Amino acid sequence: MDALRRAAQEAVFCETVLAKSGDNVLLDTLRGAAPVTWTHYPPGDVFDRESGAQWYYHCHDTAWDAGEHGHFHCFIRPAGSEGPIHHLVAVGVDAYGTAIRLFTVNQWVVDDVWADADTTIALLERFDMQMARPSYLANRWLTAIVGLYHDEIAALITQRDAVLGVHTPPEGTQTLQDRSLEVVSECAIDLKARAAELGV
Repeated sequence: MDALRRAAQEAVFCETVLAKSGDNVLLDTLRGAAPVTWTHYPPGDVFDRESGAQWYYHCHDTAWDAGEHGHFHCFIRPAGSEGPIHHLVAVGVDAYGTAIRLFTVNQWVVDDVWADADTTIALLERFDMQMARPSYLANRWLTAIVGLYHDEIAALITQRDAVLGVHTPPEGTQTLQDRSLEVVSECAIDLKARAAELGV
């Protein structure tokens, strides 16, 4: 509970500091850029060599989900920048930078090196962005969100494997490459409500 409370405090703190200057994690990430669908922000992604954590933000067209502006894709490279990359979770935000959902994706979406649920869940605690650039607050906010919702993310990853295990793709297509299956598992989140539950 103490770890969850600290994570909630950090996420709320980051949002509060950004709000003082009229910013939020989305604006802080885009830095004035007019978002282009599918383009990674910031360019080149963000990678912490010490922890192996990596992320980028991108958006789809508005028809994809009217309530979601885009999402932060979170990864781990456990063996460093030249090693395999594993997708952990995506954090969807609305146009005001408010986190509204967590979700997992099929392999073809991010073209990562596939890892099963047990392996992926064990990597969650390594997602720790201690980087001043491009934004210390955005880095710490994302780290806090992953920590705060660790159990929910673990459940989504477990559900991901269960769904993929029973999925029947078109003939001649592997399940992990079936483009009819994009988002595999998801759940709604509410940081303010979670923080209040934890007394933050």
